[in-house]
Amino acid sequence: MSRIIGTVCLSHVPAIGGAIQKGLQDDPYWKPFFSGLPPVREWLQKERPDIAVVFYNDHGLNFFLDKMPTFAVGAAPSYRNEDEGWGIPALGAFKGDAAWSWSVIEALVAADFDVTTCQDMLVDHAFSLPMTMLWPGPGMPPVRAIPIAINTVQHPLPSAARCYALGQAVGRAIAAHAGNEKVVILGTGGLSHQLDGQRAGFINKEFDLLCLQKLIDDPQALTGYSTHELVRLAGTQGVELLMWIAARGALAGKAREVHRTYHIPISNTAAAIQALAAA
Repeated sequence: MSRIIGTVCLSHVPAIGGAIQKGLQDDPYWKPFFSGLPPVREWLQKERPDIAVVFYNDHGLNFFLDKMPTFAVGAAPSYRNEDEGWGIPALGAFKGDAAWSWSVIEALVAADFDVTTCQDMLVDHAFSLPMTMLWPGPGMPPVRAIPIAINTVQHPLPSAARCYALGQAVGRAIAAHAGNEKVVILGTGGLSHQLDGQRAGFINKEFDLLCLQKLIDDPQALTGYSTHELVRLAGTQGVELLMWIAARGALAGKAREVHRTYHIPISNTAAAIQALAAA
């Protein structure tokens, strides 16, 4: 039986890619964020997961406003990353596992989730940056990936409760999968931030810290927030918290916090890293 070792949730701000490219990890502006990565990398190196399920949101590289699925699951042998216009170098193809993806897709459809299946799928910075931050160095990450994109761009958005339920269904699918693979669940994006409008630059530290604690000991409490409440409390782009909620949904039962980093601001964003191990 395959099992989930835990979750890692972290920010995917495009400027992080620029900082990596320019070698600014020890710059005073960036160091508080990047210094939070080594403990998580060490935990992953110790656990050596085989599969990474990545909950993320696409920013127009693969889906655009004319065709925006609520939930989309990759079912490809590999996933290409291409130029998005941020000045971040495009990476090679990330390794997938189509058979694993189809088992998850079939379980989600059986659980009444109407997902879009993608046998050819591009992945943007929301996927590529967290993967390369967690597994740095030459070559591509040593895990096989299952990308799951959640719409946080065009309303109507899925509710926090629906995303949590999606994560739970993914968790059940992994537990039912034959074999003995280790799986890590990634949630990317957030935390609180708003990039435009009258509240541009909005950050809500109090709410962010509340969410980080609830993700450990009471994740279902976060499902009580409506989408409009999340926008009010976390900002227009802060609804990326939905990926963190989905990731925690996949990790059934109690969790133990391995590491946490919270830093503001990075490019007008509350940037965080949180790793939770299955208790």
